[in-house]
Amino acid sequence: MSDRRVAAIPLQDCGEDLVDVRMNGLKVDDRKRDEAGAWAHVRQGVLTRLLHAQSLLPTGVLLLFVEGFRPPTLQRRYFEEYSDELARAHPDWQAARLREAASRFVSPPEIAPHSAGAAVDVTLIDHLGRELDMGTRINASPEESEGACYTDAPGLSDRARSNRAALGGALSVAGLINYGTEWWHWSFGDRYWALQTKQPAALYGPVELP
Repeated sequence: MSDRRVAAIPLQDCGEDLVDVRMNGLKVDDRKRDEAGAWAHVRQGVLTRLLHAQSLLPTGVLLLFVEGFRPPTLQRRYFEEYSDELARAHPDWQAARLREAASRFVSPPEIAPHSAGAAVDVTLIDHLGRELDMGTRINASPEESEGACYTDAPGLSDRARSNRAALGGALSVAGLINYGTEWWHWSFGDRYWALQTKQPAALYGPVELP
């Protein structure tokens, strides 16, 4: 996300509303719950694609929505906290290197897909609501997981790799793209999506809850 090409993508916000996924048939986890309910919102186009992805999964397997919209102030706090963590671990790193490293795991606030309502963090559950083995917990950092959070990380079990393939296959067909350092992070309409899919502009920019 620190790639200058991402920030250089023009923004032509289409003005779609943020919608509450809890009202639209998806299983929603509350570990990221906030008082305003921001975490359960995404743009309408993202929700439409998530519902499509859900229909493509094997029988008995469901999407579990963990986090969507993240207010810009919260995104900034996450980015600064992770940058500070890296700075303590690597006191010899210069500011540019810290920013690049931090951007692997937390998007810079000015381009963050979550703050545009364009990104979701999702995993899979079975018909009893039990999370499937994905190789790491959702939101595991590269340091904590020793790189296993990367979508195509080597050394995963056959089961974890198969589950990631099922998740990625459905979401990709539905039109979302993955951020390769986080198997759980998928987006549509943001600047990173526009760059990866060779679109002339992003559809969604930073937004606030109504």
